[in-house]
Amino acid sequence: MKNVHLLDHPLIQHKISLLRDINTDTKEFRELVQEVSMLMGYEVTRNMSLKEVEIETPVGIARTKIISGKKLGIVPVLRAGLGMVDGMLQLLPMAKVGHIGLYRDPETLEPVEYYCKLPYDIEERDIVILDPMIATGGSASSAISYLKERNVNNIKLMCLIAAKPGIEKINKDHPEVEIYCAAIDESLNDHGYIVPGLGDAGDRLFGTK
Repeated sequence: MKNVHLLDHPLIQHKISLLRDINTDTKEFRELVQEVSMLMGYEVTRNMSLKEVEIETPVGIARTKIISGKKLGIVPVLRAGLGMVDGMLQLLPMAKVGHIGLYRDPETLEPVEYYCKLPYDIEERDIVILDPMIATGGSASSAISYLKERNVNNIKLMCLIAAKPGIEKINKDHPEVEIYCAAIDESLNDHGYIVPGLGDAGDRLFGTK
């Protein structure tokens, strides 16, 4: 597996364990996804470029640094990716948010696009795709392809749990894309769900079945 960053900070690992727990209710699950996303955001943005500026403090002039470089964007994959947006926006309030709607055909397990709305200047931005679960990798790979078709060149993928088959697909289809995850699980079941995973992230976020 290439370009995979497994984020093993104790707080992240603790909260992922709570997310996996079948007894975690919808409210707590939603809060945990937001918290983990914010914590992961620190690592995803680690290589943002900086520039030096002069700031006047109450006691003098400080030469310090602020973020520079290309503008940022975050693109959740609907619907489960919505749960990760607020955590990222707490860190990056200046980021614009696009949306890509995909669902997985229950028979073929292939992704089907039903919605796409992106910032008008998407091609000028560094983009982080938010998708809690990378199972087969089909939806995430399609989302990356849609962005590439719109001339987006710098894309990162951030997920909570990734299965090895999904990582392998992203590596094959988009070898330059870096993947940030909090856990890597071995396999999928016959329905394409990650095992042991945490179930259907969208259902657990929104209290649906």
